[in-house]
Amino acid sequence: MKKIIISIVAVGLLSSFSFAQDAEARLKEKGIVLTPPSKPVANYVNAVRVGNLLFLAGKGPGKPDGNYITGKVGKDLTIEQGYEAARLTAISHLSVIKAELGSLNKVKRIVKVLGMVNCTEKFLDQPKVINGYSDLMVEIFGEKGKHARSAVGMYALPMNIAVEVEVIVEVEE
Repeated sequence: MKKIIISIVAVGLLSSFSFAQDAEARLKEKGIVLTPPSKPVANYVNAVRVGNLLFLAGKGPGKPDGNYITGKVGKDLTIEQGYEAARLTAISHLSVIKAELGSLNKVKRIVKVLGMVNCTEKFLDQPKVINGYSDLMVEIFGEKGKHARSAVGMYALPMNIAVEVEVIVEVEE
């Protein structure tokens, strides 16, 4: 009886481990379809790889139709709308990562996130907004998606986008 219980637990742990490790499968499970990354809006590139680190340029909340979620959180947008904007920004970054690496399964760790929120000077809930980004990274990558993070308020962001996020990713060799 002990062998059966141990076998069942081991199979359960192994299957959940392998599932948690498959970021591509998690993406499909959530019904997220990645489109080609948007082109940079100025003189920079979407990503630069240095050794096993991938530095991604700031991205905003691009919608499938090519438009962005715009406005100031705390004035034009609620915390919940800001959260969704940050989540869309995470999807934009996933597109860049996949384009650069060929597969999200080559991500070893999401290392550092800098989340910037276009908000009023009295708005103090930037971490709640950027959780939209962080939550999706953990949903897709599991433990590998947990990261160090800063969430700050900005007076203005390019094109009046609601959020902008930069990220550093560790890549499997």
